[in-house]
Amino acid sequence: MKNPIKFIQEVKQEAFKVTWPTLKETVQGALMVFAMAVVMSLFFLLLDQILKFFLELLLKVSI
Repeated sequence: MKNPIKFIQEVKQEAFKVTWPTLKETVQGALMVFAMAVVMSLFFLLLDQILKFFLELLLKVSI
């Protein structure tokens, strides 16, 4: 890299070529991530409660 100024200019030109997401697309993406996090947390909560129930049941039977 012989000329850092030229490099910075080229980087700037490439940055302008990027298609940045709109505000609507960004909000939709964020809401999708949030919704998936809520769904997965509820799934794992339910799974944990089911496993806890069966484990307690198994321990009561074996005593």
